[in-house]
Amino acid sequence: MNRVTVWSVQLYTRSAGTGVPVVLLHAFPLSSAMWLAQREGLARSCRVITPDLRGFGGSRLGEDEPSIELMADDVARMLDEEGIDRAVVGGLSMGGYVTMAFCRRHPDRVLGVILADTKAGPDAPAARENRERIAQAVLAGGSDVLVDEVLPALIGPTTKERRAMVFGRVKGLVQSAPPGAVAWAQRAMAGRRDSFDTLAALKAPLLIVVGEEDELSPLADAEAMARTVPESRMEIIPKAGHLSAVEQPEAFNAAVTEFLRTELGGAARSRE
Repeated sequence: MNRVTVWSVQLYTRSAGTGVPVVLLHAFPLSSAMWLAQREGLARSCRVITPDLRGFGGSRLGEDEPSIELMADDVARMLDEEGIDRAVVGGLSMGGYVTMAFCRRHPDRVLGVILADTKAGPDAPAARENRERIAQAVLAGGSDVLVDEVLPALIGPTTKERRAMVFGRVKGLVQSAPPGAVAWAQRAMAGRRDSFDTLAALKAPLLIVVGEEDELSPLADAEAMARTVPESRMEIIPKAGHLSAVEQPEAFNAAVTEFLRTELGGAARSRE
């Protein structure tokens, strides 16, 4: 019998500010805690909403099969609960995958899009196999494999060398990730579809952000998305790795603020 569970998980959210709603979806294997500097820095220009994706932070995992599409539907349900019709929706890494799925499944609710340190293509077979290996290792032995194998690639060399407090904070978030959520999310990401067609059909303004030192979703991936949406805006964050919003929050926030002021301002007026 097929299991069908609709809206089974209510996402825990942290919010700040007023104005245009901007939903930011976190990276794997972190939580909405990673967006602290965005809730503080962007709240002067918009309403920042940062949910914990299912299984992470304060959100339940539920019993559904792993699915990026389902995570996108969770976000749509959260908007319903917040009384929000349309929002700027963005995400970093895994959050970017969920954002693209949201654009595909709920295009009429998208006011603008932010894709940070992410990619539109699916996993190659070797990457899918590695995700399953890590999923099984976490379920069997806890977070050690995340600290040893996942954490080093999340942070750029400049942060490792000069920002010990940032590195320590990210390490703590990685260590606190629930094994069940980690395994579920890895399998959801492994099964995600190609999203280049979704980007090509996008009707909302798009901001692409990438850390200069990102090795997981490097500049080439950002450029591929930008070529698919020629009218998009792309910002390269200097001296930042995969977690550009955490490593260089001021530069990240400046890019988002400028996007909201210029690109989204006109788009919002045209949709009124």
